[in-house]
Amino acid sequence: MNRRSEGGSCIAIRTTTPRFHHASLSSSCSDPATSGGSTWMRKGLPCVCFKKKGNHARICVNVSAVHASLQITLEERLRRLKNRTKVYFDPTLLDHQEALRVLWSSTFPDQELDDLISDQWKKMGWQGKDPSTDFRGAGFISLENLLFFAKTFSISFQRLIRKQGAKGAAWEYPFAVAGLNITFMLMKMLDLNANKPRTLVSAIFVHMLSEHEWAFDLLYCVAFALMDKKWVDKKASYMEFNEVLKSTRAQLEEELLLENVFKIEDMPSFRLLH
Repeated sequence: MNRRSEGGSCIAIRTTTPRFHHASLSSSCSDPATSGGSTWMRKGLPCVCFKKKGNHARICVNVSAVHASLQITLEERLRRLKNRTKVYFDPTLLDHQEALRVLWSSTFPDQELDDLISDQWKKMGWQGKDPSTDFRGAGFISLENLLFFAKTFSISFQRLIRKQGAKGAAWEYPFAVAGLNITFMLMKMLDLNANKPRTLVSAIFVHMLSEHEWAFDLLYCVAFALMDKKWVDKKASYMEFNEVLKSTRAQLEEELLLENVFKIEDMPSFRLLH
């Protein structure tokens, strides 16, 4: 079981080696660092307690002495991620326009895009001929997520988008708009607009971010592949999209809480990606 060390506030973490990993944080722990009373990332946190896998030995490490550089990196990564969520898509910015063009060429490498405002965008699952009108709450990060998916897991990305329309209208969902909804869902699930982690899931994700700067984008790819699988398994209609998205979120949260999941790549649903 997770425990607090005597004489100081701790985050109880089980891991295979004394590194800044998580396996499970006790949701019943009275320590404010894990219950959300105060952010566990503050510089004054005295120590982090590790439980070696296979026994009950605890190792208390002085965060400020041993993990100072890692803590700075983690705080910087979290700051960068939160800043990304605050960037609105601006169709007048050249880099935002270029990002859209790159998304098109990554999705349809053999088809030239006529214009940034074109009926061609509907083929990708935007609601109209001007994709800039679809971003709204999700912001520019949702476009970055789509690009990351297209570039990092191109086989899975192409598999998901190319089956659109293959089984009739009842089986279709607007691919790009679905991606925006997944970004927004993850932002809410992980409390990225909050000043500090307020749930066990969001606290666990922050630990994962300490291991991989692109943890959010990786989780996005997992979420998209999982949502698509649930959609197909359920033989869902467009009217059931929110229900499928809610089920996707529930499974993501469940997998993030598994004891053997230390990083995004450990999640069972990560195997859906190719």
